[in-house]
Amino acid sequence: MGNQDNPTAKITIDPAFVVGPVRRKTFGAFVEHLGRCVYTGIFEPGHPKADDDGFRTDVLDLTKELGVSTVRYPGGNFVSGYRWEDGVGPKEDRPTRLDLAWHSSDPNLVGVDEFAKWSEKAGVEPMMAVNLGTRGTQEALDLLEYSTIKGGTALSEQRKANGAVEPHNITMWCLGNEMDGFWQIGHKKADEYARVAAETARAMRMVNPDLELVACGSSGPTMPTFGEWERVVLNETYELVDLISAHQYFEDFGDLQEHLSAGHRMEAFIKDLVSHIDHVKSAKKSGKQINISFDEWNVWHMSRDESKAPTGDDWPVAPVLLEDRYTVADAVVVGDLLITLLRNTDRVHSASLAQLVNVIAPIMTEPGGRSWKQTTFHPFALTSQNASGTVLNLAIESPQLASEKTAGFTALSAVATYDADAKEAVVFAVNRSATDALTLDAAVGSLNASKVIEAVTYSNKDPYWQATADDSTSVLPSENVSVKLDGGRLTAGLPAVSWTMIRLSLEDQNS
Repeated sequence: MGNQDNPTAKITIDPAFVVGPVRRKTFGAFVEHLGRCVYTGIFEPGHPKADDDGFRTDVLDLTKELGVSTVRYPGGNFVSGYRWEDGVGPKEDRPTRLDLAWHSSDPNLVGVDEFAKWSEKAGVEPMMAVNLGTRGTQEALDLLEYSTIKGGTALSEQRKANGAVEPHNITMWCLGNEMDGFWQIGHKKADEYARVAAETARAMRMVNPDLELVACGSSGPTMPTFGEWERVVLNETYELVDLISAHQYFEDFGDLQEHLSAGHRMEAFIKDLVSHIDHVKSAKKSGKQINISFDEWNVWHMSRDESKAPTGDDWPVAPVLLEDRYTVADAVVVGDLLITLLRNTDRVHSASLAQLVNVIAPIMTEPGGRSWKQTTFHPFALTSQNASGTVLNLAIESPQLASEKTAGFTALSAVATYDADAKEAVVFAVNRSATDALTLDAAVGSLNASKVIEAVTYSNKDPYWQATADDSTSVLPSENVSVKLDGGRLTAGLPAVSWTMIRLSLEDQNS
């Protein structure tokens, strides 16, 4: 039970108040041809744990344990200069190309066929992006034909000749990436992108009307284009696409309390984006609902040296890039961001943690050597493994916090999922306070909860502890949680800077 001297946050959990379903696509990730994500990440022929196709089985096992549902590929900024044809056919014939996005070289040893094969092995759904930077509608159609048509056409027969006899089950497609960004190869004004996205979507639906298509939103909430970009793009594409993308990253600049407000800031972004979407819906008098693909999100310390790409005449293959080392505090933030995505499951229908391996990633590898889990692995894996059924709309009464830059956010960030079939409810909670423990007081009488199945928390006296290849297990989710279920009341002590999961067994509602 929580210490009564601590501030208390109260929540009410009632299965009658539903936000929406727990969507498996919320637990997506991202593999880009960037740094060591692909080469020495998912793919390393000759590694002691590589399979016959060159895929690292240790990374495949960790991907499954992480609970990833979808994986977005091949970018990211990379896709805006990508020629997919370079990555198919005999590997000895594939050209090495310059990657302008990350000032690197790509040998094209992994392409669409390899990624589809890896996805099947990993048990994930592939989510493919098309190049609308240096290319356009025809190239997107060619990739769609090559990938998904059973046979009888030039490109589908080419795929079969390349060894992929059956078509790839790719139904989710991103129409370019961050096309409003000045850093993007072939970046466009809103009306320019809207036109090519609409024409590409229209043509792709002529091949398969049931595709799930994602239009590019602006590259982030601080972009000067945000809002107007969405209005212009959706005005042109509203009836042709299903989702619009959202991207947002968070960095610790040395103010821990500000860093812990990340979930609050993500929530504000989602609300803003929803308002822009629904403005277009209203103006068009449309009965269709466009939702959000939050297909890039994470903690990324992008101002640090790790994120600086090579320069000059050096165009290396798979350089060390964006290999952030994550702290316990970063993991708490990642857990909070996932709570926020779940809490908005009515409008966020898909999400992708960027990225999966080595590049701002929960999974790290050594070339030829070990693989290991970063701190951020744990809250993601536990949430993916245990969230099921429906997301409940909680009534929350929490102490308020403020940092120098962000005012008025709650100390408690929480969400609950309810699975009537499994007779289980799960509470996910983050204490955003950098200094004070928090007592959680939850009214759970409507759940008919009978016992606490499991309670774990992730925190550490030093919130800046980092996992390494030599020590990735000193700080793990712990069962040392002060928790009590007494009738219809659940109480728990939440340490400062902590992520907590409490699983409750429910009595049969009809017994």
